[in-house]
Amino acid sequence: MATSYLEFKFQIEPLQPAAEILIAELGYLGFESFVEEEDGVTAYIPKEEFEDDLLAGVHILQSEEFEITYSSEEIEQVNWNEEWEKNFSPILVDDKCSVRAPFHPQPDVEFDIVIEPKMSFGTGHHATTHMMIQHILKNDWEGKDVLDMGCGTGVLAILTALKGAKNIDAIDIDNWCYLNTLENIERNNCEHINVDEGGAELLEGRSFDVILVNINRNILLRDLPVYVQSMKPEADLYLSGFYQDDLPVIEKACRDLGLDYVEHFERDNWVAVKFSR
Repeated sequence: MATSYLEFKFQIEPLQPAAEILIAELGYLGFESFVEEEDGVTAYIPKEEFEDDLLAGVHILQSEEFEITYSSEEIEQVNWNEEWEKNFSPILVDDKCSVRAPFHPQPDVEFDIVIEPKMSFGTGHHATTHMMIQHILKNDWEGKDVLDMGCGTGVLAILTALKGAKNIDAIDIDNWCYLNTLENIERNNCEHINVDEGGAELLEGRSFDVILVNINRNILLRDLPVYVQSMKPEADLYLSGFYQDDLPVIEKACRDLGLDYVEHFERDNWVAVKFSR
């Protein structure tokens, strides 16, 4: 029996960066697929996953900077592959790393990553993923033990593998992301990436040279002590998934746990920051 979905059509003025922010926030709340339109975003969520007050947690809908209206209707199962293939375009980060689908032509770049994102978050189009890719490109990964927490499509884990990381764990609590990451690491011939389905409870007894976390602010702050406990001496921690206004709170939480701020990138009001022990 086909799953019933709710389709939400959001009209946004001005379109950017509100559309990117909206997609990220809805993704964290359980929306499973998105289609970017000329005047907004169409988003889908399983009917049984939706609660009447769910959209109250979407901050961008309360913003005075943008005018966002929406309508919704119930639909039958969507052909997700067809939807994202119509709308997914390749991206290029710092002229070094391409993230593309299998049907896109191969570019002449140092790092070429091929993914089929389907319902998973992490195509590189969103500012947080883009900035995390920038951090990976800028830093040394040769021979390091790496954790990609909240891996989505696995794109960050794959790039660290291409840059020489030795042992890589990719973890996501969402089953679709877990399965999608398995597909994508095989597609990119990255055999030394271990993929697990679950949350921070899986980190007990594990330690890493570098930890990448692209997760929303509340979960990040809740699980931050677990991440820090899993850092080796002189390890690095890269965090994203929160707004520029949240940076002071994140910095204080990391400082209280013995970490030092190193640097951060900003893009479309989002932040990706590096800390070290």
